[in-house]
Amino acid sequence: MIQLTAFIKKEFLEQLRSGKVMILGTLCCLFGIMNPATAKLLPWLLEIMSGQLKENGMYITEIKVDALTSWTQFFKNMPILLIVFIVMFSSILTAEYQKGTLINVVTKGMKRWKILVSKLLMMAVFWTVGCLITFGITYGYNTYFWDNDIVQNLLFAVSGYYLVGLWLISVVLLASVALKSSSGVTLFVGAAFIVSYLLGFLPAFREYVPTFILSSNELLVEAIHRKECFAAVGITLSLTIINGCLSVHYFNKKTI
Repeated sequence: MIQLTAFIKKEFLEQLRSGKVMILGTLCCLFGIMNPATAKLLPWLLEIMSGQLKENGMYITEIKVDALTSWTQFFKNMPILLIVFIVMFSSILTAEYQKGTLINVVTKGMKRWKILVSKLLMMAVFWTVGCLITFGITYGYNTYFWDNDIVQNLLFAVSGYYLVGLWLISVVLLASVALKSSSGVTLFVGAAFIVSYLLGFLPAFREYVPTFILSSNELLVEAIHRKECFAAVGITLSLTIINGCLSVHYFNKKTI
């Protein structure tokens, strides 16, 4: 336990020195502010563009802006935040291969599973804090300007994005064990997401793939019931655990 704690502390200090923590925190705050700001400025922007749109035969009717508008923007920005997060942390293990630091750690008696657990915990903590910051800022502004009660299944929809993030973090870990370049890890994670997304177009798989729980727009207006997402939630959790176990299994056999 002492070794694990020490390695987690080492990981945190490395990410802090690299500037990733500051970049991630800044992006989360920026996105959190942008969501209500975009909704608030939307009528003004459309009014400015109305003259040009009329010339093209398009007429703007009165735009109703409320908390739902802001949360819709929130869920449009979350995939961008997730992509940035994955790219930032795709080298969390591959960089160790290139520096050769893992050899010294392992030869000094550090269990390999502790290395992976520390990496996994570090990414999970950063993702959790990032989601909380973005959600908290957006929720606070929406409460001030509008009424969040008009939005249905909000926490469930946000939890869906959070859970998919954890699943992709486990994919990052699994890919990092198998590959030695951060670009390869990023491509592997992207491929996993695309496969899930494409399977979602098939009726037989639609409600069982991780990307199905990203149906935030339908959840917010109760176009679909959250019970329909339970199977996808269970499978996503299972895949996350399986990826973690496979990572430990193959890392124990890997020649560093």
